[in-house]
Amino acid sequence: MKALIIIPTYNEMENIPDFIPLVLKQNDNLEILVVDDGSPDGTGDYVENLSKENSRVHILRREKKMGLGTAYVAGFRWALERDYERIFEMDADGSHNPQALDIFLKESENAELILGSRYLKGKISVVNWDWKRLILSYCANLYTRVVTGMPFSDATGGYKCFSRVALQSLDLDKLKSDGYCFQMETTHSLWKKGFKIKEIPIIFTDRTKGSSKMSGGIISEALFLVLKLRFRRY
Repeated sequence: MKALIIIPTYNEMENIPDFIPLVLKQNDNLEILVVDDGSPDGTGDYVENLSKENSRVHILRREKKMGLGTAYVAGFRWALERDYERIFEMDADGSHNPQALDIFLKESENAELILGSRYLKGKISVVNWDWKRLILSYCANLYTRVVTGMPFSDATGGYKCFSRVALQSLDLDKLKSDGYCFQMETTHSLWKKGFKIKEIPIIFTDRTKGSSKMSGGIISEALFLVLKLRFRRY
């Protein structure tokens, strides 16, 4: 299946030169779309030059930092205008292991959304996080399951694979959230529509280069979104 991996970037020059070749070598049917938010460190320039040499690499440049959610929406629109059958979300910081891509593709033959889970069946597979961040993430997912009723162990993760049909069913104009919220909102929408969703275990390794884009505002937004999703059930 022809697949596109959407990778939002902002100042990922320390990671992207090694990351792109590692992704592409996993499967000849994989292509990459980098959505760069005007990175001042030259990430966009590097990827644009690479795209001229490699037809499997694409770049969508935006003038300024506009957030993870809008970056993915822009990438989704770009993908749906073309003939990709599977569309991935993936981070460029090395936290998502490219070696799992073939497993995602295989599992996507029998499901419309594949979620990479850090907490499947109670097993925590996170490397290099301090205990505070781990507890926050684990409890956030527990809170999400209890409040929304979604039966997924990791609804906030960003390593995902959509079928084209599932992605086409989303109203992209209404997706306004960011970060954790964006991940929960897209999964919740497809779950409510009755699409088959499957979780597979992944090993999540915290970035070793660059800086995290997580903020207190994103966490607060996520807490309120969970309540909003609960009320949507009714």
